[in-house]
Amino acid sequence: MDSVSRDIATWMAQMPSADQEVEEFRQRVGRMARLFDGLLDRVALVRNISRADWSALSVVIRSVTPCTPTELGRILELTSGTVSTRIKRLTAAGLIEAASDSGDARSRPIKATAIGYEVWADATAVRTHEEAKVIRSSLADTHLSAVNKQLAQILAALEREFGSAGSHDISPRDRDL
Repeated sequence: MDSVSRDIATWMAQMPSADQEVEEFRQRVGRMARLFDGLLDRVALVRNISRADWSALSVVIRSVTPCTPTELGRILELTSGTVSTRIKRLTAAGLIEAASDSGDARSRPIKATAIGYEVWADATAVRTHEEAKVIRSSLADTHLSAVNKQLAQILAALEREFGSAGSHDISPRDRDL
């Protein structure tokens, strides 16, 4: 039995008009997201970075061309001050560097260092392995494919109704860290 199954009767007693199955679904998705965040925190901690810094490093590495601070802020939905702090931390740790010396700091491209790429690749490999281990032990391949299709439909409906949630794995509470 999962934690939602244990708690749902108490919740539903307080909100009898709510759709119990929808509430269970939403609570499970939210709790799984928080548990995945916890995994990211553990993997990052071992590598002496924060999850927020890992997200910034991911954006820099996944960028087709060297990433500018402005692009980093737009993608992660960060203020320029937070971007500046993030870049200073990643630079001090030797994980990123300026791609060139020219231009205004807000538009000066940044890139991952060899060490930065190594830290990111190692952390990402551990994260994806741990996630796959848990998910694949719970769902057969055919069920995983079906669940993904159903989740895609729900996400598409939510995005039509409320807009994009952003494309990066960082929650609003962690944006300013």
